[in-house]
Amino acid sequence: MQSYPVQILLVEDDQGDVDLMMEGLNKAKILINMNVVDDGVKAMKYLRHEAPYTDSAVPDLLLLDLNLPLKDGREVLAEIKSDENLKTIPIVVLTTSDSEKDILKSYSLGANCYLTKPVNFSRFVEMVQGIQHFWLTLVKLPPR
Repeated sequence: MQSYPVQILLVEDDQGDVDLMMEGLNKAKILINMNVVDDGVKAMKYLRHEAPYTDSAVPDLLLLDLNLPLKDGREVLAEIKSDENLKTIPIVVLTTSDSEKDILKSYSLGANCYLTKPVNFSRFVEMVQGIQHFWLTLVKLPPR
């Protein structure tokens, strides 16, 4: 078992979804440090260690909503995957959209995974536990 916390950045503007994600990940049997930003501009500032995020941790995993204010998730995804310093961060797209166009666009921009948020509470918790099991237990994440 690892001795340091896994760093997760959640980019989500819906506080209800943030709360559900926190609740689901709090049940994990590994150490997790989750930071949350609520728009795409803040996400890029966080990742680039710009004020007010100059001491931000490099995330081991990024959970990204597509429908964000100021800069949407597609723009954030494109910026991250075109930046030499950020492109190896695994990105899980979490969105309400099940549009084939959004799925194809996300993968073409470099998303590592695309999940549609369930509207049912118990299914949402199951999805979060699935993310935790796959991405934080089975997958070998890139070194920091």
